Amino acid sequence: MSIIFGLTQPVLWLVLFGNLFKNATAITGLQAPSYIAFMTGGVVVMTVLNSGLAGGIEILFDKENGFLERLMAAPIKRSALIISRFLFVTALTGIQALMILGMAFLFGVVPATGWLGVILILVIGMMLGIGFTAISLGLAFSMKGHGGFFALMGFITLPLTFLSSALAPTEIMPTWLALVAQLNPMTYAIDAVRGLILTGWHIHIVKVLVILAVFDAVCLAWSNRILLRGMR
Repeated sequence: MSIIFGLTQPVLWLVLFGNLFKNATAITGLQAPSYIAFMTGGVVVMTVLNSGLAGGIEILFDKENGFLERLMAAPIKRSALIISRFLFVTALTGIQALMILGMAFLFGVVPATGWLGVILILVIGMMLGIGFTAISLGLAFSMKGHGGFFALMGFITLPLTFLSSALAPTEIMPTWLALVAQLNPMTYAIDAVRGLILTGWHIHIVKVLVILAVFDAVCLAWSNRILLRGMR
């Protein structure tokens, strides 16, 4: 059930939000033929955010009911417990991104960069997802209960979404909000994905890949310290 709803929810976001604001093409800085076209990149990255931050939920429940301790005592590599979560989240977000792009295609949104652009969109999503999954796993090992975990995830998700260019271009944001959005790695990923869908290839993709690589390195370094301590 979680996989089914996890795959269909992003498509509902695209359909509902895209049609709700379909007359918003007159917004300054939108630079898209429709709001669905503009929002497609944002929905892809929002999905990566939600799936990545949910990556540690199963680990947290396993820790609470004692099953994680039995897994760590089993004759398997402990690293497999962590790597498997990264592989699952990466596979899930990849399928979700393809479903979003497929639904957007039905609404007339055709990526300007073709299939190569779609592959690069998946790579960008994977890189962003690695960082968020690392954060989620680190929090899952450091927090005692799922109540606080879910509360913190809800507190993180909403500001990260609105402090990005997912729903509106930074050009129409208040100055302070636009400045904060420039510190959000989601903004860079969204702008890169949106450009690949709407305009074509651009040199800023290299900058985005570097920023996401640094983001992943920081998140993995922080998470690794917590995971090593939690798996002793």
